Amino acid sequence: MPGYGVRGPDEGSGLLPWAWAEERLGASRNYWVVTTRPDGRPHAMPVWGLWDAGAFWFSTGGRSRKARNLAADPRCVVAVEDALSPVVVEGVARITRRADEIARFLGLLNAKYETRIGADFLDPDVNATVQVRPRRAFGLLHDDFTGSPTSWEFDAPQG
Repeated sequence: MPGYGVRGPDEGSGLLPWAWAEERLGASRNYWVVTTRPDGRPHAMPVWGLWDAGAFWFSTGGRSRKARNLAADPRCVVAVEDALSPVVVEGVARITRRADEIARFLGLLNAKYETRIGADFLDPDVNATVQVRPRRAFGLLHDDFTGSPTSWEFDAPQG
């Protein structure tokens, strides 16, 4: 963060552990998903979602702008709702049709949001279930803006 007076990795709070970011990704109620339209313009929308086994999961209408954008360009950004101590993930999305993955996502989603969404709602012919694997991530603590900024890099996601 050039120009912001960010301290070295051993000053202030120091670099944040990835476990801190994963806790925030799991605890957030709402998330922002940013995709790219075919003409290059960004598209941002809030979604419900969850962090599970190293990836972010959400659903969207199969013909929604998000789904169409991700089908054309799977690169995207996911951010937690808290801008004071954010976690922002740059990743690559994959729309799944696998029944086991959809069922797991649905069970975790219903538990997290205390809902009773039925399996028919996530019919892959109607709605998209999306997994986002991180490539890069960024986080910081509001109370130590100059001493906590941390970025993480990940191996390329597997197909």
